Amino acid sequence: MKSLRKSITTLGLCSLLFVPLTVRAQVLATAGSKTITVKEFNDRYEQVKKQTMTPPPKNLFLEDLIRFEIGVQEAEKRNLREDPIVKDRIHQELYKALIEFELAKKIDEIKITEGDLKKAYENSPELRTSHILIEVKADATKEQRATARKRAEEILAEVKKSKRPFEELVNLYTDDLATKKTGGDVGWQTRSTIAKEYFEAASGMKVGQVKGLVETQFGIHIVKLTGRNSYEQANKRQIRVTVFDEKRNKLFDQMFEGLKKKYPVKINQELLK
Repeated sequence: MKSLRKSITTLGLCSLLFVPLTVRAQVLATAGSKTITVKEFNDRYEQVKKQTMTPPPKNLFLEDLIRFEIGVQEAEKRNLREDPIVKDRIHQELYKALIEFELAKKIDEIKITEGDLKKAYENSPELRTSHILIEVKADATKEQRATARKRAEEILAEVKKSKRPFEELVNLYTDDLATKKTGGDVGWQTRSTIAKEYFEAASGMKVGQVKGLVETQFGIHIVKLTGRNSYEQANKRQIRVTVFDEKRNKLFDQMFEGLKKKYPVKINQELLK
């Protein structure tokens, strides 16, 4: 009986040793301690073929794969994981991987309705304006700012009483060389494409109205509203992009608000100034 059991066991072991190559993982190449199977190679090669119109020949792709594997092993041997630059790159990849893992599906499932588009457009209509800019440098002194404001007030008074077209007055007074030759026209803009203070002032105006003084990071503006698109006239593609970005950013905010509960954040505001 024992000999029979032994024979059966031996037969079982032999059958495992002689599994056909079509069943066992076929080894295409070895690179140091790494074994590259036919399946692994074919899977990677198919990915490359999907990503480019002109994939490399298989022998060259295999050479690249071998170089990659032995390069990684050499880097591990030299303990390059501890190099500060490598650590930073690894952290960046980990961050991107977390975002992909946590949010990719949710972002793909974002839905945008006609109601979303209309609501967004009410908050950020497309406006066309022209302006006269009295430039104020970011590092201007208090006296320089006061001088610029006095000049702006004088120009605004002239604009209000002058019978000249606004475009002519732009040519006389503006410091914005980029729009000087076009009568101060800055084109169609929305809340997300122009300075907040400038947009807020323009959005409350009627077409043809002139308003000043509006201060932004660039200086002091005298603004004329020259156009306002209705929702029907607006660039729906751009509105959709804006709404999508807002919904996506909301997902980011929710994710990190949750993480902050696990990893408390403290900021020394005094040192931020």
